[in-house]
Amino acid sequence: MNSFEKKILITGVAGFLGSNLLNKVLQQGHKVWGIDNLSMGSLQNMGASLENPDFTFLEKDIVEAETFEDLGETFDVIVHLAAFKIPRYGNTIDTLKINSIGTENVLEFAKKTKTKCVLASTSDVYGMSPDIPFREDGNLVLGDSTVPRWSYAASKVFDEHLALAYMEAYDFPVVLLRFFGSYGPNQNLTWWGGPQSVFINAVMNDEVIPIHGDGMQTRTFTFVEDTVDGIYAAIMKEEANGEIFNIGAHEEITILGLAQKIKALSGTPGDLKVEIIPYDKISAGRKYQDVMRRVPDTSKAERLLGVKAKVSLEEGLKRTIEWQVSITQTEVQV
Repeated sequence: MNSFEKKILITGVAGFLGSNLLNKVLQQGHKVWGIDNLSMGSLQNMGASLENPDFTFLEKDIVEAETFEDLGETFDVIVHLAAFKIPRYGNTIDTLKINSIGTENVLEFAKKTKTKCVLASTSDVYGMSPDIPFREDGNLVLGDSTVPRWSYAASKVFDEHLALAYMEAYDFPVVLLRFFGSYGPNQNLTWWGGPQSVFINAVMNDEVIPIHGDGMQTRTFTFVEDTVDGIYAAIMKEEANGEIFNIGAHEEITILGLAQKIKALSGTPGDLKVEIIPYDKISAGRKYQDVMRRVPDTSKAERLLGVKAKVSLEEGLKRTIEWQVSITQTEVQV
């Protein structure tokens, strides 16, 4: 193995970010081991990479300690992407336990092997902070604990603190990455994948787009190619060690505006069909709080990682619509 080539372990390798990162690191000449229980990811996402001799896939669960005890390998870097996402409609216990136990198992393995660990966090940790744009050293303002949607953010805040505590106590480097609205090929086609997934499906099928809240909440969306560039830089650069980074783009758009843009880019006939759905109508009567603006300050990533989002929202959505249409057509043919 040359000095450039690394042995990399990726958890959640069959998921959206994991499969896109897998393509990148294999193309760059690294050897990769990937773990995924295929509960949310799929073999299809990994595609031709499954036949690459430099990739070893392990269908295992990160919640099981035996997954890491049985690896029989040492690595240069672990990239921990496996997680259970926002429990807007339930699954709060799964969110809290899978994210906390899985991360602890990863960190225990990194501790024993003194391996650099790059961990996925989320922009959701900023909660309802009024300090826009969000800076990595800014305050995290989560809402009412009786609102289940905050359990995902809380689990990731716990993961961040646990990782930093392990680094301090056991002397191995960690990097924390807070992702902002990643989208693109291999994204989940349900709400798990984000609003753009659902909106594209609705537009292409001439269906009504459901807009939760009033649609005036804003987000920034980051094309997966740019997100992966940020992860890769964190893997390769020593300057990243011990740091927290926002990985995101800067084009702020309302959720209603996102629906309008997808409709315009789709080339489909007719008018946009939208239904505004109040939060209390989608949460089975439970309380719900939303984030009204979510915009990153990415100057730290630009300075230390040398990365900046390059793909515009319009170009990224065009490419995503094209991919999503092709996937849907393939499924229909099958």
